[in-house]
Order: sequence, then C-alpha cells, then structure tokens
Amino acid sequence: MAEIGSTLREARMRARIDIGEVESRTKIRAKYLHAIENEDWELLPGPVYVKSFLRTYGDYLGLDSRALVDEYKRRYERPSDHDMRPMATLSHERERGPRGPRVPPWAIIGVVLIGVAVALYVIGTAGNKSKNPTPTGTQAGTGTTHHRTHTHHAAKPTTVKLQLVPTAPVYICLVDGTGKKLIPGQIFNPGQPIPTATASKLLLTLGNASVRMRVNGAHVNVAPSSSSIGYLFEPGGHRMLPAAKQPRCV
Repeated sequence: MAEIGSTLREARMRARIDIGEVESRTKIRAKYLHAIENEDWELLPGPVYVKSFLRTYGDYLGLDSRALVDEYKRRYERPSDHDMRPMATLSHERERGPRGPRVPPWAIIGVVLIGVAVALYVIGTAGNKSKNPTPTGTQAGTGTTHHRTHTHHAAKPTTVKLQLVPTAPVYICLVDGTGKKLIPGQIFNPGQPIPTATASKLLLTLGNASVRMRVNGAHVNVAPSSSSIGYLFEPGGHRMLPAAKQPRCV
C-alpha cells in the first residue's frame, strides 16, 4: 500500500476539496489534517486519536478507512502481548480446557453477610417468642396488642449504570460484558450528549481524562494519564484496567 498521508492527500486533491472544507465536515482540526497528510504522527494527540481521525478522514473521501487504520497499526504500532505469546503457550492453554467461572470476592462476602443477618434474625425471633408466649392478640388486663416486626433486606444490584459528560474533546470506547459495542470508538466534544449505558458489566476506554463520570449515581474521579484510560464496572464496584485489557473499538 502507498504512503498513508499521500493516499489521503491525492484523494482529496482529485476531488478538489480543500483542507478547510474537510475540517468543517469532519470536525477534525486543519492542523491535524495537515499532520496526517505529512505523516507527522507526533503532532497528533495519540495513537487512539490517530486511528479515529484516519477512519473519519478516509470515510469522508470514500476510501477504505479500515485498510488505512490497519496499515498505520502495521507500520507504527507494536504487536500486543497476546500476539507475541509463543504458540506453545497458546496450545498448552487450549489443552487445559476452559475453566469454570470464578466467583468474585464481593459475592462471597455478600453471602457471608446475608448468612450472619439471617442468623441474627432467627435468634432475635426465638428470643421474642420465649418472652411473649402470645405474640398476637391482647394481653389480659392491659389491652396491649403486640405485632410482629419483619426485617427486610435490600436486594443487591445486578446492573451498573454509567453516565459520561465530556469537558473537552475525548475519545470513548464502551462495551458490555459480552463484547457488544455500546459506544464504538467515537470522539465527543463538550456539550455533545453521550448515551447512558446500563448492563451487568461494562468495560470503558478513554482517550484522556476530559470527562465527568457517574457510576450508579455516584461521582467517580478520572485520573489523568499520558496514555489511554481503562475501567471495569460491575454491580459490586469498579477498578482500572491496564492497557492490555482495555477494550478496543477500532
């Protein structure tokens, strides 16, 4: 394949489109478009933005944007840890067969807490019965009626709700626990609404920390980073993901 930048530049010139029109239609700044055509990748915000810009620019010019992104990855990105693993390791993992689902620690803790609460309730109920042989009805001479008090346990949540609000241009890739793309790798600008997502499990990749985030209605601080930022959200809590486990929508 020819050079990425020259391919885009020649397609734009054949269509007689100037950089200003491309900037207006794609919302990509002119300085970034010039950097792409000159392949000055260090002038762009980062690899995540580069691939998003290439896809948007290529689609606008009617080119094969997937081929452009693949060519960029082949030339400028290192293979992931998964791709570099030796075949012997992969075959050994296949021979071991699939493992059963692992029970998360929060589930074990929840079961223990529920068991303790039930035991305390049973002990308290037995004590009340021994003190009051007639739990219902009216005691002689007092006219006092006793009613049973039932303890209700709040059900644990089974889903997690994620709300995002951009404070500056930010790239977002969001998938659920089955790998379905809920936000398929898109750049959002301030004031642009981001769909609220609800699922039993969510995996998120951010291009930068320019976003306000709420999980199940609670505010979560997004830590700034020089590279992409990843999160795993589950009903029992959330944690950050290393780069190798962050979802990729490209």
